[in-house]
Amino acid sequence: MNTPILKKYLAYSLVIVGLAFAAFKLPQKHITVYMIGDSTMSIKEKRAYPETGWGMPFANFFDTTVTIDNRAKNGRSTKSFIAEGLWQPVADNLKEGDYLFIQFGHNDEVKTKATYTSEEDYKKYLLQFVTVARSKKAIPILITPVTRRQFDANGKVIATHPIYTPLVKQVAQENHVLLIDLDQKSQDLLQELGPDKSQLLYNYLVAGEHPNYPDGKQDNTHFSELGARRIAELVLAEVRTVAPELAERIIKPKPVTK
Repeated sequence: MNTPILKKYLAYSLVIVGLAFAAFKLPQKHITVYMIGDSTMSIKEKRAYPETGWGMPFANFFDTTVTIDNRAKNGRSTKSFIAEGLWQPVADNLKEGDYLFIQFGHNDEVKTKATYTSEEDYKKYLLQFVTVARSKKAIPILITPVTRRQFDANGKVIATHPIYTPLVKQVAQENHVLLIDLDQKSQDLLQELGPDKSQLLYNYLVAGEHPNYPDGKQDNTHFSELGARRIAELVLAEVRTVAPELAERIIKPKPVTK
């Protein structure tokens, strides 16, 4: 075979091999996304329904290569989550390629609660979660505490975590940790809806509307099913930006058949 023909044959063969490799894709390794936090994220008991933690609908966004393991618990702070032994099983089971979503603050910041955590300790515990995750080659993501529903007389959203949200950002910046600013994103959503419509996102019920709350409920911290889904969608949108590798595992829409 003469040289020009041989060269053309080799070039053609390389193209074919390249296309074959491009078409062949190794299956993705199965991973777990651990979620640690408080009642705004947690899985609710039936007696709390329709109160819904945003971690509940969040679990439905991913394909079969992902397990969402939501360990968030009502009333917990960074301090009590560790002290009660809730953190250690997560630390023991984290493995390479897993993710750790960390969202605390609601119970850390209230000085009248036993779960109160000082500003310095709050940062220390957040960093502890991050450091352990990294030691297991897992990927930590810090999440600022989701906002409570509060408006001023002019209908402007009031920031409800003015001290502890900046602390999360500080830990993230100083230690180069992925960050989702859910506090700001949820404030933006509330502002878009306004004082009246935003009630639909929270566990607001009139007397007699639901047997779990016979006297009604006006809760500006915990979410309705709709609210939990909207907050989960905010988090998902941020995942697409800060964690594109994880975003690749979001369920793909099925093609529409005619």
